[in-house]
Amino acid sequence: MENNSHPLYFNLTMFVNIGKFRYPAFVLFLLLYTFIISANLVIIVVISREKTLHEPMYIFIMCLSINSLYGSGGFFFRFLRDLLSDSNLIARSACFTQIYIIYTYASYELTILGIMAYDRFVAICQPLHYHSKLTSRVISKLLAFAWIYPAFSVAACVYLASRLPLCDNKIPKVFCANWPVVKLSCVPTVINNIIGMFVSVTTVFLPLAFVLYTYMRIFLVCRKRSSLFKSKVIQSCLPHIVTFVNYSITVFCDVSLSRIDLEELNPFLGIILSLEFVVIPPILNPLMYGLKLPEIRKCILRNLPCLIR
Repeated sequence: MENNSHPLYFNLTMFVNIGKFRYPAFVLFLLLYTFIISANLVIIVVISREKTLHEPMYIFIMCLSINSLYGSGGFFFRFLRDLLSDSNLIARSACFTQIYIIYTYASYELTILGIMAYDRFVAICQPLHYHSKLTSRVISKLLAFAWIYPAFSVAACVYLASRLPLCDNKIPKVFCANWPVVKLSCVPTVINNIIGMFVSVTTVFLPLAFVLYTYMRIFLVCRKRSSLFKSKVIQSCLPHIVTFVNYSITVFCDVSLSRIDLEELNPFLGIILSLEFVVIPPILNPLMYGLKLPEIRKCILRNLPCLIR
């Protein structure tokens, strides 16, 4: 028998607003997901195969692509299935699993972007110390921290949310999210709020602040250098800057949407803004790094026949 305070299913209410557009939406998002898989796999395979790309910056780019496959897989499999289903219900265990995958994906993205900012800072501001500071051992430690800390911190948030007695089972989204579940609680959520704020600060705001700090330092160095040096810096940093700005906007939209009543928004606007968080970055990352960085672009074109086969 179902315990009313711990419902066996959650109702993703925003699917009702898609209505007759379910089938066109399914085709569109299936194509997008196919592109995400293909483009990110190309980046991963090319960087893995090419020894000339076995440098810190390209290893971090490969990690971004791996994370894109991880996060998009946690979202698209369920989303595409729900588009074709008459039921908007998702099992409790599946909901919390999706929350964990999507939030660790977001945290991994930001911690990796923070490490990439440090890589660019050392390469531009301390070029003579680059290979001594970014050794393979240091890179392994940075990446291990970037994966392990979010995995445990998000797990703590999800566990606390799963223990809450809930007064309802309606989530005003097309995917499961932590804060909408916490808002359904029948009891005070002080501990959830404190832990959630701590995790947000350490996995979101600190990496964002660090990236801004490193680019401020890079900007100060570039002011005193030649135009040729500045153009090389722009070419090297532009993909990272675009990725960082894009992801900052999507995170801001997701945080803002979690704090307002989505039912009061235009239904389609609410859906689009909530999807931006999990759809745009996995599409943009391989485009920016694959097309903008000449080293990766050359390797992709050289390996294209092998990739097609």
